[in-house]
Amino acid sequence: MSAHAAVPARPEPDDLTPPVTLVHSRPVSPGWSIAGLQFYLPVRTRFLLSIAAGLVWAAFSTWIALGWIEELGRTITLPAAIAVIAGIAIVPGYLNVQLAASLISDRPRPLHFEHNYPAVTLLIAAYNEEAQIAKTIQYALRQAYEGPLQIVVADDGSTDRTREVALAMTADRRLRVVNTPHAGKSEALNAALRTVRTPLLATIDADTLLMPYALRHAVARMLDSPPDTVAVAGSVLVRNSRANTLARIQEWDYFLAIASVKRQQALFQGTLVAQGAFSVYRTSAVQHVGGWPNKIGEDIVLTWALIRNGGRTVFEPSAMAFTDAPVELRHFVRQRQRWARGMIEGLREHGRGLLGSRRMYAHSVAANCLFPYLDTVYTIAVPAGIVLALTGNFLIVGPMTLAVLPISLTIALTMLVRQRTIFAQLGLKIRRNLLGFALYVLVYQLVMSPISVSGYAKELLGTRRVW
Repeated sequence: MSAHAAVPARPEPDDLTPPVTLVHSRPVSPGWSIAGLQFYLPVRTRFLLSIAAGLVWAAFSTWIALGWIEELGRTITLPAAIAVIAGIAIVPGYLNVQLAASLISDRPRPLHFEHNYPAVTLLIAAYNEEAQIAKTIQYALRQAYEGPLQIVVADDGSTDRTREVALAMTADRRLRVVNTPHAGKSEALNAALRTVRTPLLATIDADTLLMPYALRHAVARMLDSPPDTVAVAGSVLVRNSRANTLARIQEWDYFLAIASVKRQQALFQGTLVAQGAFSVYRTSAVQHVGGWPNKIGEDIVLTWALIRNGGRTVFEPSAMAFTDAPVELRHFVRQRQRWARGMIEGLREHGRGLLGSRRMYAHSVAANCLFPYLDTVYTIAVPAGIVLALTGNFLIVGPMTLAVLPISLTIALTMLVRQRTIFAQLGLKIRRNLLGFALYVLVYQLVMSPISVSGYAKELLGTRRVW
């Protein structure tokens, strides 16, 4: 099963209407019902319960791993054994159980659509995208958004016909083009930001296709959220999953893993990445932090700056957009190295401040601090452990490491049920992708961890940034 890439019929966009003031409403979150007893669990209570569940699992797994640690310690020393087993079993087990408990307890407020929708400017960052930019603009122009909509193509000095293709479509007065000398995505976006006069702005990539209702749902989530909400991350899914096996695997990563982490972080009032591929922002908040930083992970660092400045960032799973995942391994490696480098940039710029905030999202930031260690241990220990296991030696990879799989499957099934419900409400279908799922569960992390480690190393060594 996987996300369906087909896009239903798209209505024509509404005419522009005069700008309106942002007015927030606060729908009540759904409560719980057990044996006929109705009650409500505050978010902080759910947060603490998820932490407790993770700690109980970590304590239990540490207890049953004592013999394993002792045996492995006789071969590689006790400190190394503790580091390895904590990195491949105990800490991942804690994070997975805490994530699973968070998802099970999540009760997001339902969207309300009875709003006066404010004006939005949609920024499309583009560099040498002549093959795709026209289709991206067409989908953007067909948004069923009830407020005023302007679209700006932020052309980063393209050397192909990207600018000409976009200019040819400006007969629609909602579309304009801002051209800058080639200096990177952040510079192009900031040049476009200086022209924005609407209370909200949104961003998409030049290969992002917005569902007709995507912008409406994202803005509705903004208006339904507390007034300090400054960004809503949309749900970005894979459009070209049938291209090859690599794309099939990534479909599950976007559909389940990335979505589940964003959902958890939104519950705890700090989605750590309002991704440039599709997000809605409060314009004044972006301007206040100086726009997009000149970083390889500009959207990550921007989001962390918004949170550190006191803003709340959330996630709306029904605000769907589709993007092309890399189909060549070298492009995939380059993309995921950028993501890893962006995380290090975020930690370097804002990590200490966010950790010191004592807000619930600090837990997610702390988890990010652990990822270089976890990925490094996984990269070194697990391949070696698999080779040993094939010879009958389960010194590294054995029952304890396999115990993480049921937790991962619980997370996947929980998100699958949630995603299936959302898809059904939107009239989308879920298609079968069993090969992609099997490879995602069994081998994806074996590929991802070394790529992430190389990205961390590149950023720490200050190597040349490559997009």
